[in-house]
Amino acid sequence: MSEPVELPELFEGADVSLLDTVDHLLNKGLVLTGEVVIGLAGVDLIYLRLSALLCAADRVLPKVSEEEEPGS
Repeated sequence: MSEPVELPELFEGADVSLLDTVDHLLNKGLVLTGEVVIGLAGVDLIYLRLSALLCAADRVLPKVSEEEEPGS
């Protein structure tokens, strides 16, 4: 049998919480894509391409200055 290989510590000394990770993902943004093909007897019947964008709303929406806000 071979000896087990030691993996380097990628996060050695790093104190990263789940909240910090989610906050970083929302600030930078994350795009998920996928494809689904449903077929029968080697014939493709349905093809779906799915995309999802996950980010903070202020990254997608245009910025509105205080002067342009409705109801003022």
